[in-house]
This record gives sequence, structure tokens and C-alpha cells, in this order.
Amino acid sequence: MYDGQSDQNPALTELRDRLRTAMDRSGKSRTALGDSLRLGRTTVHTAVQAGGPPPSERTVVILARGLGLPVAELVELRRRAAERAADPASVAGGEAGPGRPIGDWDPHDLEVHPAGTAPDSGPGAAPGRVLRRVLPGYVSREHDRVLAEAVREAGNGHGRLVVLVGDSSTGKTRACWEAVQPLAALGWKLWHPFDPTRATEALDDLHRVLPRTVVWLNEAQHYFGDPVTGERIAAAVRSLLTVPERGPVLVLGTLWPKYARQYAALPAPDEPDAYSPVRALLEGRTLTVPEAFDAPSLAAAVALAESGDLLLADALTRARTSGQLAQDLAGAPQLRDRYEQGSPAARALLQVAMDARRLGVGLHLPHAFLVDAATDYFSQGEYDQRADDWAQAAFAELARPVHGKQAPLRRAVPRPALRPPGAAPSGEAPAEAVGRLFRLADHLEQHGRAVRRDLCPPASFWHAAHTHLTHPDDLYRLAGAARARHRLPWHHHLCHRAAHAGHGGALFRLSRSRREAGDHHGADSLLRRAADAGDIDALLDLAEKWERAGDTAGAEVLLGRALDSGRPGALRRAGGRRDRAGDARGAAILFERAADAGDPGGLLLMGRDRQLAGDLEGAEALYQRVAATGSPLALFQLVFIRAAAGDVEGAEALAQQAADAGQPYALLQLARVVEFEGDGERAEAICRRLVGIGNAYAMLHLAHMRELAGDVAGAEALARRATRTGEPEALLYMARKRRGAGSVREAEAWARQAADAGDPDALLYLAELLTEAGDTQGAETVLRRAADAGHADKIKSMPAIAAKWRYGLDPDGTPAPPWH
Repeated sequence: MYDGQSDQNPALTELRDRLRTAMDRSGKSRTALGDSLRLGRTTVHTAVQAGGPPPSERTVVILARGLGLPVAELVELRRRAAERAADPASVAGGEAGPGRPIGDWDPHDLEVHPAGTAPDSGPGAAPGRVLRRVLPGYVSREHDRVLAEAVREAGNGHGRLVVLVGDSSTGKTRACWEAVQPLAALGWKLWHPFDPTRATEALDDLHRVLPRTVVWLNEAQHYFGDPVTGERIAAAVRSLLTVPERGPVLVLGTLWPKYARQYAALPAPDEPDAYSPVRALLEGRTLTVPEAFDAPSLAAAVALAESGDLLLADALTRARTSGQLAQDLAGAPQLRDRYEQGSPAARALLQVAMDARRLGVGLHLPHAFLVDAATDYFSQGEYDQRADDWAQAAFAELARPVHGKQAPLRRAVPRPALRPPGAAPSGEAPAEAVGRLFRLADHLEQHGRAVRRDLCPPASFWHAAHTHLTHPDDLYRLAGAARARHRLPWHHHLCHRAAHAGHGGALFRLSRSRREAGDHHGADSLLRRAADAGDIDALLDLAEKWERAGDTAGAEVLLGRALDSGRPGALRRAGGRRDRAGDARGAAILFERAADAGDPGGLLLMGRDRQLAGDLEGAEALYQRVAATGSPLALFQLVFIRAAAGDVEGAEALAQQAADAGQPYALLQLARVVEFEGDGERAEAICRRLVGIGNAYAMLHLAHMRELAGDVAGAEALARRATRTGEPEALLYMARKRRGAGSVREAEAWARQAADAGDPDALLYLAELLTEAGDTQGAETVLRRAADAGHADKIKSMPAIAAKWRYGLDPDGTPAPPWH
């Protein structure tokens, strides 16, 4: 490593002397100089600081031009200085680890949203010629202070992982870029796995990462989102952070809240836990980035704008009221305008792309799919007036960039994954020629998820998907979306296409459909094919079937194949099967293996069994182990054990800890337990604590307590307060109360509010009210909304409604409502 002795590096000494002399002659402070040249203060200071590494070539070029020095001479000095200061510790076994010095990176190459361009003002630059992209001044917010502390700890030798969670274009990536600048002064490298795909490079090279490297996982869903590769990447990152010889490293990532919730959600007891290693890795390591700048941050932005930052000044003219400064700088409002004000053809293509992405199709959308799917997105008048070249004109319109160099729908050319013959990972479909591909802008994708959430795509969408989409995963996910919206023939055909392409999950789903329809022979054949394709659920189901038939040896082979996948979810599910079969010892072994691999769910099951058996001490020990990983659910269980043991104080402390970890329901449940034990005063105090932070469920429970105590007016006041949070459960509570009081019209109004919030139970409750009132047409309209939004299965769970509709059968034997 460079030892800081500049007298041992004559080129570096001369370079710094010339830069310092020119800076002194300019009469500007280093901060002012950095601002004028759009360089960070730390970057300018480090360039001339004794004892630090050589500055990057980019920094030298910008400083030389800005100070009127000969660029070529200083670049040559920098080259000789860098060669002399080369870090021998950065080569392991003759091979350098991935990444390059932080100072050599352009932040835009790390996916920091471009905000504008500026002409180069250095000597020799052509007047007015645009040569470089620029960033606005940076405004530090609360999350930056937390992130800076993690960076400081990494610089002091402690491996750290931080994932910033926030909506599209809220400043997550820029925050990471600003945070790592102190590490540039310490000679750290930065590695952004990206080529040929993010996940592929991460899987290939995470084991090569050397100490003092920043691992840049921007848009971390591309690394963790696949249930198979995500597990392996999560395990590799965990190793990077926990093996002392690998560190220190700093792993930085960004996620949308949708993906953070998806990875953190616990599955139902009978469902596979696809993201358990990712959940374990991210617990306690995420940092929320707010959607809007608060008042102090806006004041700081105003100060920067008044000091000459033209980009910020321009953005503040639009975003000062909303506080959504980062989104404006990234071009989000312009993207929305292009969507809302575009031509009918452009809107149709964007709506197809939005629906495809929100229902699970991959990033790259085929041209033929977009064009054919758009047919039913036109009104009849728009369809009749389309020109022959409507598609060409619409794609050209959507390719024009908005502020920030983002296009609503841009041409995409994914890099091919070039591998030796036969070396493709298991389950990976071969690449197929699908013509031109397009990618929807991130902000419009997220905007589409919000504004089109409750809309079901028209028939042309499903037809085009079946005709043009080829990737098995896309077909399989769309089949699931079609089933959720009761487009059962399309579910049937899409699932068959995915199965024909060898998708194990599709084969497994078809086997279940065949069994539900009574075709056990066909179901068994499909189940075997799914197992042959490596589907974990199929392997486990088939192993259980063979074991019941007495083929223990065959079952063990299948179980071994499932376990050989190394997936923690498979280990946990296999342990659950052993547990249900009465093999407690075998289950415990598998649960322990799953926990070691990052899935502690089996330990929770063991704890539950011990709790039910009366072994509270053993259950508590297991829950404590899981709680040490940061699991709110384990804390939740410990609350009840402490309460059952009479330690209400300890239970309340644990419930508060669970609430702090994102499970405020633990405090509410404790209030119910305490109330059941007769301590209503303490129960009310706990509820009031939750009411103080705006928890609608606590307000409703406290309202129930007030009602039981005879305080009807106080109960209704609390319930109405809960409705102001927008929580559908509170709106439904008021609907039920009004209905019980005989005010059906008020009940319907409250139910409509809850239904408009997208709550499936509210939609069904509203349909029930309308049915009772004799408005069958209105009830059917509401039921269509429920089915289109993916809640059709719930219709059958409501006897008061299901009894009023006759169900037919679709080709796969699944009941379907008459409006299908």
C-alpha cells in the first residue's frame, strides 16, 4: 500500500507542488475552487494532501484545465506517480481483485441520475461545446448522517452493509456516491458488478473482492430478486462481511420499498420461503430515504441555489412546495407529463409496458408484444384513426429523452451471457432471438404500479403475451397473474407454454390443477416432470408421495436432490416434513442446517412445538436465538412467553423492541393479553402509546374497550380518528357499526371509501351490502373490481356472496365466475 512518503515518489511530489502553486496563485479557497469546477471539497483537498494516494486522472484533468496548467504534462506526472504508488496488497495470487479507485469513477456510470450538462470551461475547450455531465450541489439529510457513520466504521476496519430503501428517484444512489468520498482519500476501490448481467458478475466475482473495496449493489433487486441466484449472492455477501480475512469491505445497495417489503415478508406456513437468506442479510441493515426534503433540507438547497447552483435553482421553481427535489432533478415529473399528455398510441404502448412490468414480465419487452398488446388499449375512435405507421411514430415519440436523459420507453440491447457449451446454470433458458427490445423508465414503471394497480389488462394483452413472450419465467408469472384475476383460460394456456419451455414451477402448478380436477394419473406425470426440471416443491411433494407408498429409498433420493440445491428454504421445508412425520431429531438437524444457511424459520417451528408441549424454557431459548438475528417475529413470540410467566414488565420491553423493529402489533397483542388478565388500565396505557404514533389498529382496539365500558361517544370519536389515517380496516369498522345501527346508506359510503383504498375485504363487503339492497348490477361491478385486482379467490370465501353466484368450470377444472 502507498505509504504516504511523497519524497519516495518524485512524480507525485512535483504534481502536488504544481497544483498547490497554481491554487495559491488563483486566490480561491479550495472549497470555492471545487465548487467552481464541480469537484467535491474532499477531492480537491486530497489531490494536494501529503500522505494520500495519487489523485485520479479525471481529477487531474479537471484541475489542470481549471487552473490553466498543461493537461498532458500533469496527466503524465499522475501516471508515473500512480505506477510508483501501486499497492502490492491489491494483488492476490498475481490477480487483482475487482474494482478500481473510487476517484476514477464517474458517478453517472454508477447510475446516479444525470441532472444536466455544462460546457467545459477549461483552457482549450471549444466555446459552448457540451463536454460533460454535471451534478447539482448536494444537500445532506438525516439518512446521510447515518450512512456516513457506517462509512466511517468501514474506514476504521469494520465490514458494513447498508441498503438504502426509497421510491424511485429519491436520491438513494447519489447519497451512496457522496458517502464514499472519504474512502477515496484512503485509497479504497469501488466495484459495480454489471457485465454481462448484475447477478452473473456478482456470482462470478464476489469471492475475489479484496479488503478496502466498496461493493456497489445499486438496484439490489437485480442481485437478490431471483429466488435461486439471490440466495447465493446473499450468502456470498454474508461471507464477505463475516470472514475477518475478507475485510474491511463496505457493501452499499439501493431498493424500492416494494422489494424491501417483498424480501422482509414472512410466507404463510405452507408456502416456500423464497427470500429467507436475503431477509436475514438485510435485517437491521436498511436505511429509509424519505420521498421529500424536509424544511431544513430545502433551506440548505435554497442556499446552494442562491450561491449559483443553476440546476438546483431551476428544480426549486417546481419542487419547493412538494419537497420532491430529487425526483424533479431526475426528470420524474417530465416522465409523468409525457405519459399523461402523450399521443393515444404512445399512451397505449406505455400502458402495455406498465401492465407487463407490474404483472411480472422482465425488464426487456419485445417490440412485437408491445404493438400487438396495444390493440385493446385504444378507444374505438382512436383505433379507427390510427395511421399505418402509428407504431413507428409512437416509439419515436417515446424515445425522446426528458430532463435528465431519461426516455419513457427506450430501446434496450441486453448483453448476451456468453458461456462455454453446456455451462449454463441449471434452469436457465437458452437465449432466443425476439427482435427489438424496449425498457420502460423506472419512474413510469413505479407510477404504473400505483395508477393501474386495480386494473386488469384487456384481452389483447394476454393474447400478445401468449403469442410473443418466450421466457419461461415471464410466462409463468403472467400465468399466476391471470389466475389471480380469474382469466383462467389464459392462466391455463400461459402455464402450458411455460411448462413446454421446461419451467418446473409451471409443471408443478399444472400437476396441482390436474389433481384438483380428479386426474391423478396426469397429475403424477406432471409432478414427475416438474421434479425432473429441478423444482424444489415438486421434489419435496414427490418424495412425500413415494414415502407414503413405501418407497423410502426413492423418497430419500428425491429429498437429497432438493437438499443438494443448498437452498435454505428447501432445508426448512424438508425439516417441516420430517417434523410432521414424527421424526423430531431429523427435523431438528435440518432446521439447524437451514438456520446456519440464513433461514431460522425452522427454529421458530421448533420453539412453537416446545411451547405447546409446555417446555417454555426450551421454547424461549430457541426464540432468543432467532431474535438475535433481528427477527421481529421471534420477539413477538417471546412477548407471550414472558407474559405467560407473569413478567409483564419484561414482556412489555420485548414488545417495544419488536415495535421498534417494525412489528407494532406485538404491543397491541400484549395489550389484549393484559386486558384479558384483568389489567384494563395497563392495557389502555399500552394502546394510548400506539395511538400517539398514529396506529389505527390501536385506536380501534381502544374504541372497542371504550364501547364495552359504556363510553359510546368516546368509542366513535376514536374510530373516526382512525379513519383519518386512511387505514381500510378503520373505514370497514365504521361501515359495520353504521350497518349495525341500521344506517345502511352510511355503511355503504364508508365501505366505498375502504374499497377505493384497494382493500379486497372492503370490495367484498360492499358487494354484500349492494346484494342485500337488491343492486345486483352494482354488486357485479364491485366483484369485477375484486377479480381484476387479483382477489377473485376471496369471493368464494364469502358465503353471503358466493351463494348468489353460479360458478362454471374452465379448461383446467377451476371454478370461474359467470362474468369471466
